[in-house]
Amino acid sequence: MAFPITRLRRLRQNEPIRSLVRETRLSTESLVYPLFVCPGKGVRNEVRSMPGVFNLSVDQAVQEARHAHSLGVPAVILFGLPENKDEIATGAWAETGIVQQAARALKREIPDLIVMGDVCLCEYMSHGHCGVVRTAPQSLGAAVATPPRATADYEIVNDATLELLARTSVSLARAGVDIIAPSDMMDGRVGAIRQALDRAELSHIPILSYAAKFASGFYGPFREAADSTPQFGDRRSYQMDGANLREAMREIELDIEEGADMIMVKPAMPYLDVIAAARRRFDVPLAAYQVSGEYAMIEAAARNNWIDRERVLMESLLSIRRAGASIIITYHALDAARLLA
Repeated sequence: MAFPITRLRRLRQNEPIRSLVRETRLSTESLVYPLFVCPGKGVRNEVRSMPGVFNLSVDQAVQEARHAHSLGVPAVILFGLPENKDEIATGAWAETGIVQQAARALKREIPDLIVMGDVCLCEYMSHGHCGVVRTAPQSLGAAVATPPRATADYEIVNDATLELLARTSVSLARAGVDIIAPSDMMDGRVGAIRQALDRAELSHIPILSYAAKFASGFYGPFREAADSTPQFGDRRSYQMDGANLREAMREIELDIEEGADMIMVKPAMPYLDVIAAARRRFDVPLAAYQVSGEYAMIEAAARNNWIDRERVLMESLLSIRRAGASIIITYHALDAARLLA
């Protein structure tokens, strides 16, 4: 019935009633905390564009993860800053790689912590791209040595990259990573990783695929944190066009067919419609990544007293959860866990 019989404000009049009828709920169990791991000892360098986020040596990453776990955050995802970079991303798949070192330490010190390993090559490549770069078309067989002058001067070689991604995934799993999370957006990488893990007798390791990762302007602060800015060109030839929702569904469907156990949409808030569409269509666990630009905007506005920081960060996470994500990767994980407690 219409007003005055129906008065929706009856269920909004105080917090106990609002809580009782709340449709969407956040919990610490759904949060994943990103960590940037770097060489050294006792290193805790704040990222200029991401206040409160740090490049951490392995010992400091263990302390940070232990604190997160004590707040009820069940998982971290690791990104590495290697000592050296090259054209074949050696630091990504080396047994002594920085993420491998961190994974071993974390599983030794915090056995119940879920450790996810981001699998991409951009942090480890001298040119900053997510795959093998070759000049084109004149010398297709040689890795690029100098920055190309134009897009036509180079290509990101998809199939050659798959071998490195698979090798990286096996190395991380052997080091103790619980979940492999490929973020490169090469075609066929989920299948290649699944086959490599199975051949290595690591069939129990699940894959969380960055299935719909868009070429976004919201990644800027991350590239500073991970030192992964491309030295030439951009990533639009392999990351998704932000205009394409239907294509995102195809990407997700293909990754599931190749063996993805979980899927992810990245970024989160600018792509809530993609999250909602994926939730309606696919019956696998769905993650969303609240990326560095989303975090940085909240922090910058809060520092200028333009917004209520705690209210806005919780509202942003709630919107991602409401859209359908059951797992949220966020740099605000510790603050959110404290507020939820």
